[in-house]
Amino acid sequence: MFESAEIVEEGKLHLRVEVSGAYYPTEVSARFEIRWYRNDDFNVHYREERRDSAWTCRWDRHPNAHNSRDHFHPPPAAGRTDAVDAQWPNDHRDVTRLVLDRIEERIETLWERQ
Repeated sequence: MFESAEIVEEGKLHLRVEVSGAYYPTEVSARFEIRWYRNDDFNVHYREERRDSAWTCRWDRHPNAHNSRDHFHPPPAAGRTDAVDAQWPNDHRDVTRLVLDRIEERIETLWERQ
């Protein structure tokens, strides 16, 4: 499912995972980036890029002024003003499974639209 995974040290330390283009019905590059903190706050950002557009969403847990600590920035732009309160599992493995399930659902939706 993945082309590559690497720890990116520039800026805020995070894991960048490139998703295999073979999973998508059209030319697209997709990746997600994960930042996890010792206090269990996190940010998981998923982004698809095509020649003329991008589709992105984000799962977050962190203190902020715009939403509850757990919140979701929905697609297609993942804008801060569009964020909605959410409740994420406590265990990082469960959060990761939730995110991967949503990415799989997104890929299935793209194939159904073909």
